[in-house]
Amino acid sequence: MANPIKTRVADLREHELFYPRELSWLSFNARVLQEAADESVPVIERLRYLGIFSNNSDEFFRVRVAEVRRLISVSGGSNRQHFKDLLAAILEGVVELQKEFDRIYAQIMKQLAQRKIYLVNERQLDEGQAEFVQRYFTTKVLPELDPILLREDREIPTLNDESLYLGVDIRSGDNYDYAVVEVPTDRLDRFVEIPRRKGKGGKVFIVLDNIIRFCLPQMFRGVIAVEEANAYCFKFSRDAELEIDTGITQSLIDKMAKSLKQRRKADAVRMVYDNNMPDRLLEYLKARFGFGKYDSLIAGGRYHNSKDFMGFPNVGPKYFEFKPLPPIRLPRLDEPGSIFDVIREKDVFLYYPYHPFDYVIDLLKSAALDPNVTDIKICLYRVAKNSRVIDALVNAVDNGKRVLAVVELAARFDEQANINWAQRLTENGIDVIFGIPGLKVHSKLILIERMEGSSRRFYSHIGTGNFNEKTARVYTDFTLMTHDQNVGKDVFSVFDFLQYTYRRPDYRVLLVSPHSSRSGLMELIEQEIANAKAGYRAEMTLKCNNLVDRSMVKKLYEASDAGVQVHLIVRGMCSLLPGVKGLSENIQAISIVDRFLEHPRAYVFYNRGNPRYLIGSADLMTRNLDFRVEVLVPVFDKDAQEIIQNVLDQQWHDNVKARVLDQDQDNEYVPAKKGSAKIRSQESIYRYLSTGKLPRYPKSRMNVPAKRRRKQPLLKSTRGD
Repeated sequence: MANPIKTRVADLREHELFYPRELSWLSFNARVLQEAADESVPVIERLRYLGIFSNNSDEFFRVRVAEVRRLISVSGGSNRQHFKDLLAAILEGVVELQKEFDRIYAQIMKQLAQRKIYLVNERQLDEGQAEFVQRYFTTKVLPELDPILLREDREIPTLNDESLYLGVDIRSGDNYDYAVVEVPTDRLDRFVEIPRRKGKGGKVFIVLDNIIRFCLPQMFRGVIAVEEANAYCFKFSRDAELEIDTGITQSLIDKMAKSLKQRRKADAVRMVYDNNMPDRLLEYLKARFGFGKYDSLIAGGRYHNSKDFMGFPNVGPKYFEFKPLPPIRLPRLDEPGSIFDVIREKDVFLYYPYHPFDYVIDLLKSAALDPNVTDIKICLYRVAKNSRVIDALVNAVDNGKRVLAVVELAARFDEQANINWAQRLTENGIDVIFGIPGLKVHSKLILIERMEGSSRRFYSHIGTGNFNEKTARVYTDFTLMTHDQNVGKDVFSVFDFLQYTYRRPDYRVLLVSPHSSRSGLMELIEQEIANAKAGYRAEMTLKCNNLVDRSMVKKLYEASDAGVQVHLIVRGMCSLLPGVKGLSENIQAISIVDRFLEHPRAYVFYNRGNPRYLIGSADLMTRNLDFRVEVLVPVFDKDAQEIIQNVLDQQWHDNVKARVLDQDQDNEYVPAKKGSAKIRSQESIYRYLSTGKLPRYPKSRMNVPAKRRRKQPLLKSTRGD
């Protein structure tokens, strides 16, 4: 899918060095839409990709667009105009993507109908279906509805962010009344299966909003004499930024709860509405809800909250969904005996969802029962709704262990859940702390302290993903479990810093934000630059979710200029412009979107044939490097290094699901070279971890010692003055 806003991008680049991060995010969501458009993807999965696209769009407006609006309001002069132009480019891109969404949606609906799966509207019901819908509305839906009649003399109650609403246009003679009703998708299924049509097979569904449309007059019976009523979908996206008073007169939980209530009343940054909504109703809603000139009003189709498609049921054959990939078990972790003996003998390296997340639960359960374990410390950012991690921590306290949980209350959109978890943990005797004001705790750490003889020994877990059983089935993430005592002492120092913020630890091997992640990564890049300038082969592979920190981007440009070969695998936003003559000729970048969400951060530096491997929680973003508590751990185990390298190599040679990230971010697929095998990295990685077999591609020379180049002209700068 070509970039829909290419013509605007050049005007928004700063000195031709950076791709605007918000527009890069739209390019990422276009890659998600590509998956929905891909006819090789099973049809139900394509529909779910539309749901993912919609969910991503909602968050984009609540976070990124809301920030641009704030910048417009506080900036002046040329900066203000820049952000106004940026907002205009965003909206242009959003509209183009929405058109593509609508096209793909119509195509998928047609293909589902060919497979006898029907999504009908209220005008397509036969007599039997109409009777069913009427009964369903009366017994299930009507009790959940609380319509609001809009009156000039009555204030409109605060509407819920991201809930789905119907704006109701009611005619009584020559008079019109307006009402708003929330579609109760939080309490009822959005997709309701209804009886088949007479004489036809298959499965038939109707969305909840169409059930309400079919029975509209019943909502106002006895209140308004309804001659005609029509309903049109709309929804809001509100600014998701939380404002938390930094005073000390109120507990942090109380402050967060208060701020969450304020979020419900935050400025609406987007209203998406049915483009068939009558102008008089639209203008009335705009006036009553106070939309201004920098707010985004986006006309769309008849249906909104398409994120609900993420949960669309598969009522057809199994091949309508992705073929299951059963998690790969590791024999040494399944054998009877202590998991601590296994980790002490050799590091454990896991890669979800190819490996089961159960092993982390096993580690915590073993720690809870082991009489030699004295303490467990953990950082919790996002956990599953029914979290076995939490259950294991509670069990540890019941078995006499001291447990410390660092709960990040400011995990965006999980704030209320984390407040509830913090309260439950506290009630069960777990020491709960909330980190450091102004620094989100994003680290993925577990530290287990165990007495072995007369010595206290540390067992550490450092990962790239959350302790969440649900997301571990769909996010790819690395985990390292190690008995390395230098790592353990550093992890202990991280928890010590979180408890006693006035202490500034000295770390032995870890890179820790905000203390040393930036400087440590810069030093590793500088070493590659020095090697290149000295005439040695120099290379690095950086895999992350986002690359937008401008100092880091500039340092990578410097590395390219020195002759360092830079390979980037970036899932989401990328502000760096690869392959630009005189700027980044030695930088190549790709992005992979497939059935699993690529989530690991892995940074590999050639280091003259003695490569350095780091994994952890930190993306290459300013917030991750300077304003969060993040941890990157060096991987010393040779087998773990080999897995990381083979995974990165397969992704780099992906010619099925990898897109080229060039200076225009057009999302062209990486072309397969003539005669080369097709490599879909997520599938080939599963085969590799199952069997040890690798696909055919040029093998990495990462551990081959570098030789000094003889021809000095190769070292000459390629950048013009």
